[in-house]
Amino acid sequence: MGQDKETRGEGEPDRIRKQFDFIREIDKEKFIGRQTYLTDGNRKENDAEHAWHMAIMTFLLAEYSNEEIDVLKTMAMLLIHDIVEIDAGDTYAYDEEAKKTQKERETRAADRIFGLLPGDQEKKLKDLWQEFEEGRTKEAKFARTMDNLQPIMLNAATDGKAWEEHQVHLSQILKRNEKTADGSRFLWKYAYENFIEPNVKTKKIQSEKSKQ
Repeated sequence: MGQDKETRGEGEPDRIRKQFDFIREIDKEKFIGRQTYLTDGNRKENDAEHAWHMAIMTFLLAEYSNEEIDVLKTMAMLLIHDIVEIDAGDTYAYDEEAKKTQKERETRAADRIFGLLPGDQEKKLKDLWQEFEEGRTKEAKFARTMDNLQPIMLNAATDGKAWEEHQVHLSQILKRNEKTADGSRFLWKYAYENFIEPNVKTKKIQSEKSKQ
């Protein structure tokens, strides 16, 4: 290799310092607990495990997307989309009260956490995060499908343990998944028939609201 070859990023000590500041900061995602149990049912997953799982799912299941997607972009989107929960905390899917402040909390978190990066990477990751939040592109639609199906799959794998604990109703699941088929009609149909319906039959998912 020639000695005159320019090394990318050389001479920018502040840049790499900012990159490692961000890399260290996102380690905190491992401490953000979710409400979904791991497959052994002994403990609940954390945000980092959730993100890793969805990235692998995307790599394997992209062939079922309604439209051809940029797989690497979608994986990156899923790996970074919950980083904001380091500050904002996890908002449980069926916690209607917490959802009222979710956008404000997460936007403030995005500004701080992505702001640790050099300007160009801050913009790139924040734009990717915003694209997921808006859910309009084909990659965002498929990413949101993964984000919805992964906990459904884990809930089914643990015999509906979290659904039962939280007394989740079918109507709540259907409302949350109103747009899941926008990313993949095939995967939503598969999940409904194989993960949701069996748990309705065993009453781990309640089929109608209890009368007050």
